[in-house]
Amino acid sequence: MSDDTQSRPRLLLVDDDDSLLRLLSIRLDNEGYDVSAVNSSAGARQLLDQQRYQLVLSDLRMPGEDGLALFEWISQRYPDLPVILMTAHGSIAEAVEATQRGVLGFLTKPLDHSELRELLEKALAQQVDQRCADWRRDLLSRSEVMENLLAQAGQVALSNVSVLISGASGTGKEVLAQAIHRASRRNEQPFIAINCGALPEHLLESELFGHTKGAFTGAVREQDGLFRAADGGTLFLDEIGDMPLALQVKLLRVLQERQVRPVGSSQSIPVDVRVLSATHRNLRDSMADGQFREDLYYRLKVVELQLPTLRERAEDIPLLARHLLRQASARHQAEVRAFSEPALERLMTAEWPGNVRQLVNVIEQCVALSPSPVIAPALVDQALADQTQHWPTLTEARDQFERQYLMRALRMTEGKVTWAADLVGRNRTDLYKLFKKHGLDPRDFSAPEDPTG
Repeated sequence: MSDDTQSRPRLLLVDDDDSLLRLLSIRLDNEGYDVSAVNSSAGARQLLDQQRYQLVLSDLRMPGEDGLALFEWISQRYPDLPVILMTAHGSIAEAVEATQRGVLGFLTKPLDHSELRELLEKALAQQVDQRCADWRRDLLSRSEVMENLLAQAGQVALSNVSVLISGASGTGKEVLAQAIHRASRRNEQPFIAINCGALPEHLLESELFGHTKGAFTGAVREQDGLFRAADGGTLFLDEIGDMPLALQVKLLRVLQERQVRPVGSSQSIPVDVRVLSATHRNLRDSMADGQFREDLYYRLKVVELQLPTLRERAEDIPLLARHLLRQASARHQAEVRAFSEPALERLMTAEWPGNVRQLVNVIEQCVALSPSPVIAPALVDQALADQTQHWPTLTEARDQFERQYLMRALRMTEGKVTWAADLVGRNRTDLYKLFKKHGLDPRDFSAPEDPTG
């Protein structure tokens, strides 16, 4: 099937009049629809269970099961699929009954083609509206910066290109990746996520590519790996900037060849996977430091989407806060329904270093501790104070430890890099890269001059 055919709306036409079926099929094909035509409800059911359609246009009066009964079956099995009915024996009573049951439109034969065209366009618009509401359901927003980002995400979702999602910790990178998957043509296939910074290199390789039985100590059975688990769907590589260099080479080969070779195997297996990746790091700096491959970067970043911090989308805070409040109240079976105005002002003016993840935790705490249906400002203040030091991710914790460790080494050696390199067991070049990564200048740690001379 050509790409042009794939992009045309798929319409199922059902009518027991074979001559009308042929004539209407030709007309609708010329209108830009990909038409499947059958002459019975039974044939329609069979096709509906075999492939997806955007529209159903069915005769009302047919031998055996009529159009209204077919609609009832469709509404139970495919509730989002719009149905338009047509009949040569139309009546006001039938039209009212059909529309009350949820039929999108009712046409009387001979068909008025301008009216038919208008109804078909309305049905398609309804499908687009439903898709938009569904795919971004976890990304509430009214801010311009976020709406622009979501418009780009919705557009790129329909292609098959790789997307790199960047943004600070807690901004919702995996949530956006899931939304892109839902909006894509792969949405009925698996969405698989893995944090590339959470596993040591040999385990990460096995998780991604799979392994054969006996490939290494502890490999007591064969494992497919996440690429094969996501076949036909989407694989989300979170914190891709933490992937070891040796593994970056193997990932690049998989992306280029669209084949995966399990650890311990000499055979490559074809895979059809769309890769989305995310990082809170500046990968250009990592490339300059030799910590990330330039060829892999450009393979992953066909399109880059930069998530704003919560402060950069502050106008979304009331919308998000009320939504999270409803969720938390339902989860905890609490009767907390609203924020007082001063409490909402506190949320609006907070700094939010932990972004949306921190907002979720603050509201959870407020709901758990609120003695009344309205959250008071004192509870928000308390939750914000408690959340200032939000629980770090493993990557954040490792970076914090590394920075503190290097600062301690520089203090002990009074900023002498050669001495510090010997102390920490790294060469000077590696150490300078680490200093750059953490924004440290050895000169800041040199001993002060003796004022006595």
